Amino acid sequence: MMSIFSIREIDESVTLAVNGLHTALSDQFWRFMSDKKVWIPFYLILITLLLYRLGWKKTVLAVFCTALTILACDQTAELFKYSVGRLRPCYNLDMVEGGLRILEGRGHLFGFFSAHAADSFGLAACLGGCMLMKDKGKGRGPFVATLFIWALLVSTSRIFLGKHFVGDVLTGALIGMTYGFIASRMAIFLSKRLAFFPEN
Repeated sequence: MMSIFSIREIDESVTLAVNGLHTALSDQFWRFMSDKKVWIPFYLILITLLLYRLGWKKTVLAVFCTALTILACDQTAELFKYSVGRLRPCYNLDMVEGGLRILEGRGHLFGFFSAHAADSFGLAACLGGCMLMKDKGKGRGPFVATLFIWALLVSTSRIFLGKHFVGDVLTGALIGMTYGFIASRMAIFLSKRLAFFPEN
């Protein structure tokens, strides 16, 4: 059975390997993917698609549950970061000396787990699940696939920027999907039980 130390060493080695895969063009791409501000138009497009698919009442419910998911992800991430106290790769001397590339400012000291990964996968899981409020989610495949591909790219960007270990990202993704799944089930339950959300 692997010890915590061996798991950490594997995590560090894999992170360095992934972080080292780069070109000048890919560096720009990963910076772009990690920038939360550039995704505002994407969020507006998602809301527009939800309005078309679900109607305004269920869209409001879906957005509310997604906001709860992101809030839960952020608060849990903050709790873990200061409780676990694992340094980000960019603050880890062994990682830096091992060739870690840092593409932007280093941010806060601790990085376990990745809030970017939790938020993006939480959003994907919640909105993907909320599509079930209409016709049992029939035809939702491309929408859900797009969300999860986007979440994967956003999460992976944190490794290439030198902000997070692979383990930080995987843990964040798992927690985000868990919260997103729970929130989407809550949305579906409310849409069926409350008269305010009649069946179409």
